[in-house]
Amino acid sequence: QVQLVESGGGLVQAGGSLRLSCAASGRTFVIYDMGWFRQALGKEREFVVAIRWSSSSTAYADSVKGRFTISRDNAKNTVYLQMNSLKPEDTAVYYCAARTRNYYTNYDVWGQGTQVTVSS
Repeated sequence: QVQLVESGGGLVQAGGSLRLSCAASGRTFVIYDMGWFRQALGKEREFVVAIRWSSSSTAYADSVKGRFTISRDNAKNTVYLQMNSLKPEDTAVYYCAARTRNYYTNYDVWGQGTQVTVSS
C-alpha cells in the first residue's frame, strides 16, 4: 500500500505564494501518476495538476497554467505544488492523490487534504 501525507497549506493574500508537499511512503514503486486535486466549499472536487512518476511529464488544468508548478524529489518520494499569483478562487482543500493500478484507472490513494485560503 501507498500512504500520502500533505503539508504546506495556510492563509495567504491574493497574489501571494504557497508550496504544498505530498510525501509518499510504503510501496511507492507501484505509483504510476501523482496528482493534486482541490475541492472548494459547496463544489465538486476538480483536477489541478498531475505528474507521471516514471517520466515527470505533467498536465495542468487551464485555470492554474502559468501559476502553479508541480515537481518531484525522487530521493524523498515527495511531490511539490508551487502555487504563485494565488487568487481567492484558488481557495479550497487540496488533496494529493496517486494512481497505483495502471495509467487508465482512477486515482485510488488519497491524502487527508490541506486547506488553502486566499484572501482578497
